[in-house]
Amino acid sequence: MPTLQYLLQAHGHTVTVDGVFGAQTGDAVRAYQRAKGIPDNGIVCAETWQALIVDVRPGARGSAVRGVQHEFCQRRGSTTDPDGVYGPVTESAVRAFQSDAGLIVDGVVGPETWRALIGGSRGGSLQQAA
Repeated sequence: MPTLQYLLQAHGHTVTVDGVFGAQTGDAVRAYQRAKGIPDNGIVCAETWQALIVDVRPGARGSAVRGVQHEFCQRRGSTTDPDGVYGPVTESAVRAFQSDAGLIVDGVVGPETWRALIGGSRGGSLQQAA
């Protein structure tokens, strides 16, 4: 859930990264879906994830980098907060992940790497509980 919230922030939406799909996150998802011409049902399906992802590469900074770092922290069971800076540690983690996942090892978190990261941590769509 935090990765979704970081990506929404990367697209200019004001959301608190708290890991909860509450009203604020749901409203941001629906607003993003409307802006992208995706049915604004508040369900974060594959089409919404695809629209949210942005390339993250060495030297990048910001919320999308935090989303990548959060995914790696989850995989390692780390409690370190993502710093939003794509430096050598993040690049090393990305390259190792790409190698392990059978992806092109280029250090860029593009669509294929995002799909592997997000798909590996989520069993389906996300939506606000009724």
